Amino acid sequence: MSQRRVLFNGSIYTADPDRAWTQAIAIRDGGIEAVGSDGSIRRSGTEEIDLGGRTVVPGFIDAHNHYLATGEMLAQIDVKYPTVTSVDDLVAVIARAATTTPVGEWIHATGFDHAKYGETPTRWDLDKATGEHPVAVLHVSGHYVLVNSAALAARNLSDDTPDPQGGKLVRDDRGRITGLCLDAAMGLIIPTAVDIGSHGPNFHVEATLEDLVAAVNRAGRAFVAAGLTTVCDAQVTSRELRGYREAYRRGDWWVRTACMPLSHQLDEYGTIGLAGPFGNDEFWIGAMKFYADGSLIGGTAAFWEPYGEHGEFGGSLFWEEDELRSMIMEAHSQGWQVGVHAQGDRAIDATLDAIEAAGLAHPRPDARHRIEHAGCPTPNQVQRMADLGVIAVNQPGYLYDSGDEFLERLGDRAHMIQPFRAELDAGVKVVLSSDSDVASYRPLDTISAALRRKTFKGLDIGSDQSLDIEEAVRAHTIDAAYALFVEDRLGSIEPGKHADLVVIDGDLFDTPSEEIPNLPIWMTVIGGKVVYDGA
Repeated sequence: MSQRRVLFNGSIYTADPDRAWTQAIAIRDGGIEAVGSDGSIRRSGTEEIDLGGRTVVPGFIDAHNHYLATGEMLAQIDVKYPTVTSVDDLVAVIARAATTTPVGEWIHATGFDHAKYGETPTRWDLDKATGEHPVAVLHVSGHYVLVNSAALAARNLSDDTPDPQGGKLVRDDRGRITGLCLDAAMGLIIPTAVDIGSHGPNFHVEATLEDLVAAVNRAGRAFVAAGLTTVCDAQVTSRELRGYREAYRRGDWWVRTACMPLSHQLDEYGTIGLAGPFGNDEFWIGAMKFYADGSLIGGTAAFWEPYGEHGEFGGSLFWEEDELRSMIMEAHSQGWQVGVHAQGDRAIDATLDAIEAAGLAHPRPDARHRIEHAGCPTPNQVQRMADLGVIAVNQPGYLYDSGDEFLERLGDRAHMIQPFRAELDAGVKVVLSSDSDVASYRPLDTISAALRRKTFKGLDIGSDQSLDIEEAVRAHTIDAAYALFVEDRLGSIEPGKHADLVVIDGDLFDTPSEEIPNLPIWMTVIGGKVVYDGA
C-alpha cells in the first residue's frame, strides 16, 4: 500500500469556496486524499510534516510566462534597471562583455529600459562598445531589440531596407536606421531559429538542443524555489517545443508546463487535425497565441487616441482588423482556445470583434478565449469581455516596473491599466501572471503588485482597482487553472486533485502588502513530491 503523508498544524488556504481554510492535508499517490482538522487527518503509520503554523496555498500557476526564454535570460548579460541606469552604463556593460567574447561572435544582452535613461540609445552608442562583435540587446518588454552597426551588416540590412508588416526599423531624421527594431522587425536582425513572419516579436534565437534543455532546467529550478508549480509558455514555436520535449524525455522537468503555439503554425496544426488542450497533466498543448498590437511598455500598443507626453505614440497593429478576425475565426472553428495579446483599446476592440464574430459563426460553449495583458480596456470593453466570457490574463508587475512611464505617457488613462476591480465587478475572470522574463516570475512579487498598485517611485496607479489578498491568491491559483482548462484537477487544495501546494514561511494573509515579496518559500510540492525544500 502506498505511503500516506500528512501536513498538519498549518494555516491552509484551499481556494475551495466550500471550505476555504483548514489545518491539515493528507496526500497519497500524488493526490490530495483529505483535508480537515489535525485530529481528523492525523493517524498512526503516516509520514508527517509539522507546518508550524505556516501558510499553505495551492501551487501557484503562471498562466502567461515565457519559460524557456526566462531560462535563457538567466544566463545572459543582464542590463535591466537599476543594474543599468543610463546609455553610458549600457555601453560599459557591452564593452566589458566584448573583452571576453571571441571576435565575430554575437553578444546578447537582455532587459534595457531606455524610458528610465532620459534618452534613447542607438547603434552608434553600441558601436562605442565594440565594432568587432554583432550586438543585440533585447528591450525589457521583449518587443524591441537594439543592435549595433556590425549586427546590421551581418544581416545585410541597410537604410533602404523596408519595414516589415507589424514592425518598424526606427530611423533618424536623415533616414538612417538607428539600430532600434520594433516588434516584427526583430526577425530581420536577430539570428533566429524559426521564421514566424509577422505573427509577433521574434525572440526565438538560434540555440543548440543542449542549450535549450539547459534553459528549461535553469528556469525550472528557479520557478519551484519561487513557489510555481504550473507554468504556461505564452509563445511556443517548434524551437521551444523541441527543447521541452527533450527536457521531458530526460527527466529534466520541474513544473507542469502548458505550451501556447504561436499563430504562424495555425495551418500546420490544422493539417494534422490537432487543437489544444492536448497532452497530459505534466506537459500539454494549450491555447493558440495571437498578437493584435505591440507593447505598452515600449510604446507600440495600439490606441484610438495617441499617447505619450507629446502624443507621439500612435501604436501599431500586427494585422488589419479583417486579417485578425479571419485567423481567430479559423482557430476557433478548429476548436482552439485563443489567447490574444492586446494592450491598447484599439487592439482590444479588434480582438473582441474577432472573438464575437467567431462565436457567432461557430457557436461553441465554454471557449474560454483569453486576452493576454488586456492593458487598457474601456468600460464598454470590460463589459464586452464579461458578456463574451473572455478571460483577462493580467501582469501587475508592469505597474511597479513601468508605472511611472505609464503615468507620464497616458495621464489619467494610466489609472485604468489592468482594471482588476472593474473587471471583477463586471463578471470577468481575472487571472494574475508574470510575463517573465519581462517581469519577475516570483508569484509573491506579482501578488504584492496587484495589492499595492504602486509604481517604482511609490506613486499610486489606479489604487481603486487593486485586489485584496484572497482575490489575488485565487487569481494566481484556481482562476489561473480555469484559464488553462485544468481547474478540475489543479488550482485548489481539494480531495481528488493533484497535490500541488506551496508552504510560505510566514502569514501571507496578514503581512503588509509591501512586505509580501520578502516572505520565504519554505516548501514547494508537486504531485505529492517535495521539489523544493527551503528549510
